[in-house]
Amino acid sequence: MRIVITGSIAYDYLMRFPGRFRDHLIADKLDRISVSFLVESLHRQRGGVGANIAYSLALLGERPILMGTVGHDFGDYRTWLEEAGVDLSAVREIPHEFTASFFANTDAENNQIGSFYTGAMAYSKDYRLADVLDENPDLVVVSPSDPTAMSQLADECCVQEIPFMYDPSQQVIWLEGDVLVHGIDRCRMLIVNEYEWEMIANKTGLTLDALVAQGKTLIVTHGGEGSHIYAGGEHYHVPVFPVTKIVDPTGVGDAYRAGLLKGIACGFDWTQCAQIGALAAAYVLEHVGTQDHHYTLAEFVDRFRTVFDDQGALDAWLK
Repeated sequence: MRIVITGSIAYDYLMRFPGRFRDHLIADKLDRISVSFLVESLHRQRGGVGANIAYSLALLGERPILMGTVGHDFGDYRTWLEEAGVDLSAVREIPHEFTASFFANTDAENNQIGSFYTGAMAYSKDYRLADVLDENPDLVVVSPSDPTAMSQLADECCVQEIPFMYDPSQQVIWLEGDVLVHGIDRCRMLIVNEYEWEMIANKTGLTLDALVAQGKTLIVTHGGEGSHIYAGGEHYHVPVFPVTKIVDPTGVGDAYRAGLLKGIACGFDWTQCAQIGALAAAYVLEHVGTQDHHYTLAEFVDRFRTVFDDQGALDAWLK
C-alpha cells in the first residue's frame, strides 16, 4: 500500500519536571499566569508528528513516503530516517531556516505543557502532492503542519479523489471551527484524542452521531482507557497494551497511528488495526523520545501474541 505521511518534521526538546503543574497554578489567576518550572532533565530528540508516524510505520515493514519541509540542520536526521526505511523523496529542504522544534515539559503525573517553533515548516504551504508524486497514493495522512498547508492538502486529496486520514491533533487549539469542518468534510477518517474531539465538537457543533451518519470513520484515543473506533455503524473499543513502566508519553499517539495504518495496509478489521496501534504505542511509552524504540517484526509479533489473539493473521509478517 502506498501511504504518504504529511506533517511536521521537527526536533523535540523534552524536559521532565519532578513536581505537579497543578500545585503551582492558581485557579483565579490563570488570566495573568507567570510560572517557571525547574526541570531535572533535558533530552534533544528527533520528532515531529509526520516523521514519528513514518518512523514507526517503517519499523512495521512499510515504506511510507514522508512529505514536508525541513531546515539546513536536517542532515543527520535524514540519514536516520533513510536507514529506518522511510522514503524521503518528498522532503524539501529550506536552506536558510532551521528545522521546526517542539519544546515539551512533562510533570510527575504525565501532564504536558508544550511550545512549537515553526521554522522551515512554514514553507510547506503550496507544496502539493502533484509536485513530488507521479501517481496518486492509496492513502494520505494529513497531520499537523502549517494550517494553510493542511487545508490545501485536504483540497488536493478531495479533487484527486485520494482518501485521507485527517489528524489535526496539536493544531486543534489554533484552527477555527470552519477550518476544521473544511478538513473533516473532505476526509475519510478523522483521528483525535478525547480532549481534541471535545474541542472540535465545541468549535464546530459536530456530534459523533452526525459524523458517523456522513459515512466517516472516527477514531478517538482515550489515553490509559484505550481507543474507540466508530465506523460503518459499529463501535469498537480496544484497550491499551499493558506496559511494565511508563517513561514518557510524548509521541505515543503518533505510534498508535502508525500501527493503525499498518493494519489498514494489511486489510485487517478495525479491532486488529487498533490492537496493532496499541502495541506500537506501548513501545514509545516505555522510552524517552519518539523515535528511540526499535523492534523487529518477529519481536513485535511475539509480544503482540502475549496479549492479543491474531488467529495467525500476523504470520504473513514473518515470511
